[in-house]
Parts: sequence; structure tokens; C-alpha cells
Amino acid sequence: MRHGVILPGGTGPEQLDQAILAEQAGWDGVFVWEAASGVDAWSLLAAMAVRTSRIRLGTILTPLPWRRPWKVASQVVTVDQLSGGRAILGVGVGAVTTDLPLTSEVTDLRERAAMLDDGIDLIRTLWAGGTSHHGPHYDYEVERDDLAEVGRPVQERVPIWVVAAWPRPKSLRRALRCDGVIPQGLETPDDVRAMRAWFADRGAPPGLEILTEGETPADDPIAAREQVTPWAEAGCTWWMETRWEMPHHGPERMRQIRERIAAGPPS
Repeated sequence: MRHGVILPGGTGPEQLDQAILAEQAGWDGVFVWEAASGVDAWSLLAAMAVRTSRIRLGTILTPLPWRRPWKVASQVVTVDQLSGGRAILGVGVGAVTTDLPLTSEVTDLRERAAMLDDGIDLIRTLWAGGTSHHGPHYDYEVERDDLAEVGRPVQERVPIWVVAAWPRPKSLRRALRCDGVIPQGLETPDDVRAMRAWFADRGAPPGLEILTEGETPADDPIAAREQVTPWAEAGCTWWMETRWEMPHHGPERMRQIRERIAAGPPS
């Protein structure tokens, strides 16, 4: 199991310092989340890319139906190039409980799911050097091959992690097209085993990443390991340390996340 930390918030310089600290403390990845406004996730990740050398960098998550897929593709490529091949794109349909629906974006779940599928296909096409995509929601056509050439990622396949709700087959089938699962509805390690079996029965690659998340104590490494171990044994490949409670960016939350990052991963 690898260990990442999802930064709860803060200013750009604060989150950049947290990412540097995470690499020094032995974490495997740093992830940020996207909102309608505020600190831009991919600009922030680009800054992290040039100030770190080892950790993976990505979003948990990018609400793809509320973004232009070709723009997201370009942002991820930029981070991947600057980091030497360490970018990860986490995507989902977007939560209607956030402020994003207030920007007049599509809120119908079925339509957002279709936009997510089409957006993933378009992004993969662009990363592979393609210049044409015509799907149910997005049409993209350019003639300049030089843009496609410089817009290629370092990684042969940039990982795309997608939200999948257990045990909903349609949502899970989307994950079969991607490289990792950001699960919803997993309450116990046995649920992870059941989901692993579902994927295996349908030909999922053995390297499919499965995430789990939670809060572990900074001052008790044994308790932290004991909390994470059952999820690792069940087949989760990434533990995501989180601090989701509001306010995300207050002085106390910033102190808590720095202390937890500095203590190192629960491994």
C-alpha cells in the first residue's frame, strides 16, 4: 500500500509548503481538490511539480463534467511534463452539494455521467496524440500536429482514477476503463474484497488501484498502522489521509495537517 495526503485547503504558498513537507516526510503522493473558485488546483500542482522530485501529484477530484476536457488534458500534461511523469488525474461527476452547481453547470446525474465518459475518451485521445474526437457531448477537431506533439505526457499512460459507487454495476464498469477507483459505499474491508472480486471476474487489470481514506493519529504510529492494515490486506493500494471537516483553511486545520504530514505515513 502507498500513502497519500489530500490537502484540505489553504493558500497556494501554504499548500506548496505542505507538499514539500510531505515528500520530506516519506509520503507517496499529494492530492488537492477542485472548487468553482479560489486556489486553482492545476496551477498549484504545477508549482509542486517543480519543487518536488518523487511524490505523485494529482486531484481528488476533478469534476470533469464541469470542466472542458481538452483544457484538463492540457493541464495534466503540463504537470506531468514538469514533474517528470508523476501526474494522476482523479475524476468524478461532481457533487451537487458544493458550490459548483451555482455556476449554472449541468446537474442532472445521468447527463453528467455521460459527459464524464465522453470526457475521459477525449482526454485519452489527446494524450495519445490524436487531433479529432466526435462523441455524444464533445466535438474536437484541430489540424496542427505540432500542438499534439508538444502536448504529450511523459508517462506512457497517465493514470486516471474515477469515482465508482459500490455495488452499482454501471458505475463500476466505468472504472474498468480507467486505472484506479475512488470508491463510494465501502464500509468494511470485506466490501473491498467483494469489489476486488467483481473487478477480477470482469477482466480488470491486476494493477487497478483501489483507494481508501480516513484520519490516522499523528502521535500514535502503532494505532495508525493498525487502522490502515486491514484495508491493505483487503486489497486497497492507496491510503489517503484526509481532513475534510470545515473550515478547510483555518489556522487550526493548517496546524493539524502540517503535524500529520510531518509525522509521516501510517506504514
